[in-house]
Amino acid sequence: MMQTNEQYHKGLKVLEQIDKDHYKAIVESFKESVAPDLGRLAVEFNYGRIFSRPGLDLKSRLLASVAGLTALGNTEQLPFYINGALNTGWTQEEIVEVMMQMIIYSGFPNGLNTILTAASEVFAERNRHAKSSSQSE
Repeated sequence: MMQTNEQYHKGLKVLEQIDKDHYKAIVESFKESVAPDLGRLAVEFNYGRIFSRPGLDLKSRLLASVAGLTALGNTEQLPFYINGALNTGWTQEEIVEVMMQMIIYSGFPNGLNTILTAASEVFAERNRHAKSSSQSE
């Protein structure tokens, strides 16, 4: 079994693949929290052990994460995983469809909250960024 430090570095590499622009800020945000070790543990376990397992590629794991967080109605962590799913090749339409599929299991309130809040915000931000990037070229 890998040592904790190896798992942490492996997890950081996975996080970088998910969102190279924001992963460092997310990890750093834990250092000033009431539970600074929580960030290290999350990187080691979630990304160094679970996301790194064989059997599913990162793209599939991210879509599964979007589905699970949608079913739970979790609008806090969902934007990170929606961005990650987009970064690995899923389209906005595919993400919305998987989120709509979760309405069957979690109900309309969770679907409304996650799609109309988290997904809408992520898509709008990415569209604004794409427009400003294309205008500056």
